[in-house]
Amino acid sequence: MSATSATSSHADKHEASLLIDERRRLIREQVQAQGRVTVDELAERFGISVVTIRSDLNALASSGALLRTHGGALAHRDTEEVPISVKQKLHHEQKVRIATEAARLIRDGETILLDSGSTTEEIAKQIRGLRLQSLNVITNALNIAVLLANVPNVHVIMPGGLLRTNSYSLSGPQAVTALQSLYADRLFLGVDSLDPDIGLMTPHLLEAQLNAQMMKIARQVIAVADASKLLKRNLSVIAPVEQLDLLITDSDADPAIVAELRRRGVDVVLA
Repeated sequence: MSATSATSSHADKHEASLLIDERRRLIREQVQAQGRVTVDELAERFGISVVTIRSDLNALASSGALLRTHGGALAHRDTEEVPISVKQKLHHEQKVRIATEAARLIRDGETILLDSGSTTEEIAKQIRGLRLQSLNVITNALNIAVLLANVPNVHVIMPGGLLRTNSYSLSGPQAVTALQSLYADRLFLGVDSLDPDIGLMTPHLLEAQLNAQMMKIARQVIAVADASKLLKRNLSVIAPVEQLDLLITDSDADPAIVAELRRRGVDVVLA
């Protein structure tokens, strides 16, 4: 290849990269403006194949710019609650690793609390494979209760409360009252956001109140959160990070955040 041809090829690749970056910027802006988009409407707008659009959406989702859904994407706004059906697909590999580490802490004869969430749902799946003579599981999540309902030697206790369809969880004053007379050896808390300076956070006020009560009745408090949750902000503060005994997160966690949490007395395990 001549020097002129090589230069031309490099220029073509650079131009193609710019076109991709510009298209993805426009896609991101459209998702933020509309809140939701479909693959078909984006393909029609940009005059390209659905395969290319899917690649764009996957790349944007990997960078945290949006939330990938079946057939499209949702805007990613930290203060809005993400439906559990979407959460289940986000950072799934990391959540499985976190759940595996969490399940190693469970001992025969214990009573554990499983908060609602996609990571705690993965812990419930791990429990299904444990060989236990007896385990009490207190949970406010319908999907977790269903997963454990037919597991031998696992006894499921659910508080009452108001059902939130986005998360399949129960919360509210009835749920808080129901927990006041219970005790748990350890709590596995799935938080939406964790900031060392502000604390553990969730977008839902009633959920925050219930989580705070869960922490009061547990001997050990364990937060389970993938690295994308760290240093994010949300509406309702559950508790300061100093009330955590342990955080199980993944190996992509920012080392500076991990160091700060450890400085504040929180043990951190990287799965």
